[in-house]
Amino acid sequence: MGKAEDSMEKSQPPVEPPVYGRPQAATGIPMPALNVQGGDPGQWSTGLCDCCSDVPNCCLTCWCPCITFGQIAEIVDQGSTSCGASGALYALIAVVTGCTCIYSCFYRSRMRTQYKLPESPCGDCLVHCCCETCALCQEYRELQHRGFDMSLGWHGNMEKQNQGQGVTAAPFVGGMNR
Repeated sequence: MGKAEDSMEKSQPPVEPPVYGRPQAATGIPMPALNVQGGDPGQWSTGLCDCCSDVPNCCLTCWCPCITFGQIAEIVDQGSTSCGASGALYALIAVVTGCTCIYSCFYRSRMRTQYKLPESPCGDCLVHCCCETCALCQEYRELQHRGFDMSLGWHGNMEKQNQGQGVTAAPFVGGMNR
């Protein structure tokens, strides 16, 4: 190698660590990845019963789980459904059947698949049937640890991630022709 190539290798910026659970759009095209602060694949960032580590979310989830569920569902669905729609459907299921665990365990399974998390301490449906509030709190904390600001929703997180990465339009060449 010549001196030019040596200096070029030395001036390269360091390679960033891999981002686990990089979101995929419905088309299969990778979406912009969020900077991951935790996110070790194969491990939950907090335990199922660590609800008191985020007391405000724990209280909100106890009194109005449809809000927490809606926030989780919007992120897991990568913005294809809104927080309001998912939360309203959750509330409707709660009022009509009282069995929201069937709906919410589906999202836990999707989240586990996206982030390669273990099915622990037991199966997803059993976790949600026995400990619905704790499961929702754990999923909420997991998404927070993976860099999501839950109050912004999917699109807000994508905008925040893309700040500073300006998108420029193609230059306009020529005028109108008739």
